[in-house]
Amino acid sequence: MVTSTHEASHRLFQDHPETLSLVFEALGIPPPSKSDFGTLSPDATEVRPLERRVDTVLKFEPEMGESFLIAIEAQTKKHPDKAKSWAYYVAHLRAKYDMPVLLVAVCKDRHTAAWAAGPFECAVGPWTTQVTRPFVLGPETVPKVTDESLVARQPGLAALSAIVHSEDRRAAAILEAVARGLVSFAPPTTAYWFEVVEIGLEDTPAKEKWRELMSKVITHFPGHRTLFEEKYLEGRTEGRTEGRAEGKALGEAKGVLRVLEVRGLAISDDVRERITTCTDLDRLDDWLVRAGTVLRAEDLFTDAPA
Repeated sequence: MVTSTHEASHRLFQDHPETLSLVFEALGIPPPSKSDFGTLSPDATEVRPLERRVDTVLKFEPEMGESFLIAIEAQTKKHPDKAKSWAYYVAHLRAKYDMPVLLVAVCKDRHTAAWAAGPFECAVGPWTTQVTRPFVLGPETVPKVTDESLVARQPGLAALSAIVHSEDRRAAAILEAVARGLVSFAPPTTAYWFEVVEIGLEDTPAKEKWRELMSKVITHFPGHRTLFEEKYLEGRTEGRTEGRAEGKALGEAKGVLRVLEVRGLAISDDVRERITTCTDLDRLDDWLVRAGTVLRAEDLFTDAPA
């Protein structure tokens, strides 16, 4: 069954394959760039009634060095049939594209990660015909990102860290650092990464903590009822009852305050009142952009540098 974690991994690695730098480092291969990758169809179905589909399949083709395929699977728990499925994926992709295949499993749970590392053998008596050994991105291999500057440099790695370590005792500290680092981007970029993490956290206790750190933006995952989507729909309802302009202004004001709060800036009563009572949408939009960079909340009201 495809879960939210599967979808988050699918989007994360397809949109930002450079997040696989941990894998390349472990293999002794120079760090990849996004331009080195191409996306292939995840369909591993042949002419037979059983459908087989990998979460994500990427083709790594550097200007120099060996080219190979990367098949990525998000695994949330042990599954007895996965040994057969994974062996099939690797064999099918190897035969179809005539390229070596690296299987990567993404796991949040330590026990699942230990199991997913295999090896999974196809053997008769003492003779082993085939061995499947996935490379696991899990709690033991993905670092706990608590440095905001690292989040700004590698948001994909930060998002992966937040998802993989969602059950760790330091999960709250990781989420707070990742949230603070992501706010340094332009609002649409921040919104995208915030939603990737929320989808990846699924129904873990860490999800509620993450929702507290999120600010109001338009959703990138329609239909999943994320906080962004709920607030957006809520704003539309308010707009119908209180007037579209007033409702949008109130939503923009809440967004400005939320960004300042996530960054840990002090907000006086005067500043809060000035923001919430403003009805100039252009001014509010300017404040929302600048809220991610100002040193004090009061600096919002000074003229922006040319």
